[in-house]
Amino acid sequence: MFTNTIKKIVRAGLLVSLGLSFCYSAYAQQEIKIGVIYPLSGAAASSGSEMKNALELAADIVNNGAKTVPNLPFSAGGGLPNLKGAKIKLVFADHQGNPQIGATETERLITQEKVVAIVGAYFSNVTATSSQVAEKYKIPYVNPESSSSTLTQRGFKWFFRTTAHDDLFVHNFFDFFKELEAKKGIKVKQLATFNENTLWGNETTKLETKLAAEKGYNLVKTIVYPAKSTQLTSEVQQLKSANPQVVMQSSYLGDAIMSMKTYKELGFSPEMILANNAGFTDTEFRRTLGKDADYVITREVWSPDLAKNNPLIKQVNDLYNSKYKADFTGNSSRTFTGLMTLVDAINRAASTEPEAIRKALVETNIPANKLIMPWKGIKFDEHGQNVLGSGILVQIIDGKYNTVWPFDLATKDVVWPMPKWDQRK
Repeated sequence: MFTNTIKKIVRAGLLVSLGLSFCYSAYAQQEIKIGVIYPLSGAAASSGSEMKNALELAADIVNNGAKTVPNLPFSAGGGLPNLKGAKIKLVFADHQGNPQIGATETERLITQEKVVAIVGAYFSNVTATSSQVAEKYKIPYVNPESSSSTLTQRGFKWFFRTTAHDDLFVHNFFDFFKELEAKKGIKVKQLATFNENTLWGNETTKLETKLAAEKGYNLVKTIVYPAKSTQLTSEVQQLKSANPQVVMQSSYLGDAIMSMKTYKELGFSPEMILANNAGFTDTEFRRTLGKDADYVITREVWSPDLAKNNPLIKQVNDLYNSKYKADFTGNSSRTFTGLMTLVDAINRAASTEPEAIRKALVETNIPANKLIMPWKGIKFDEHGQNVLGSGILVQIIDGKYNTVWPFDLATKDVVWPMPKWDQRK
């Protein structure tokens, strides 16, 4: 009898154990782990923080809903409907702006955290190494912001980029110059390039040099400076001596701020600084420089003043602002869109199997009215490049970004030339 009692206790304990195991398993299935890798420390930590906020907002909308944006996908909340309400769990990694750390952290996310997909990584050179690891492990990789053209020229099967790329953005610069002359009577001929020397900046320099020659512009100076420089005095002196009308510049946040301070210090005042996004669109750029940030024109992919054409822009930006006391930027709005695109694919796949997610990404076709971006939609070509993305140009006036090109979308007339430093109020 004693033996039978022991057997019953053991059997009961086993059932309880199995029950707990089953409950844990069922709970575990309610979370879909997505790895996200961004610069959360180092010189671009401010940019990384804004993009982290955007990711958390997107996940919160999917998991818990957002009644104020009923037309946004997943705004009803409750998780992914095709996966029985499974919730998104973001697993963050910090690449610190270092390509090698990006690669090792991506491997950790895949092999130890067991994420089903990766979103990242802002820096093009980090995205290059990070996505290579994902390709090796056959894990879907969605890249919302990196614009280096070669990222989608590597023959990868698991890499998908939602943003447009630098080939298109640099063409936009020269389209702008042409229309500036035709519609505003402003003629630009003397150009200079001032770009950092990682993958993004080097590729941009090649594109700008090529197009300047093809389109008949005089490139009076080409400067490629070391990324994360501690001073830019000699480089700016070279620019000043070359006397360009327009400086086309590609810099991350720290370099963008430093260059503007050096321009003022040395009295360098070209007709225009035409920036290639990145540091020039970070909230910290305007916060640090104040009025000295005014009049810069930068290429962009998003601006709050475009809400007149798309109510979703204001509705989602208001959510972001209420939570983080700041507006979306071109970076964070793209990051938000990248995660929402991945979630859409996982839901359509009705699976967390990597191949099923990859196949759903290939079949993605999100219409413009479901996006907060001023794009025609999201649809990937055979290289994983969204073919429906586009760019705009914005100018900082009174501390705010205003769309100035394309001219039919402009909310303010372009101010040209930039006032000289000693003529500013």
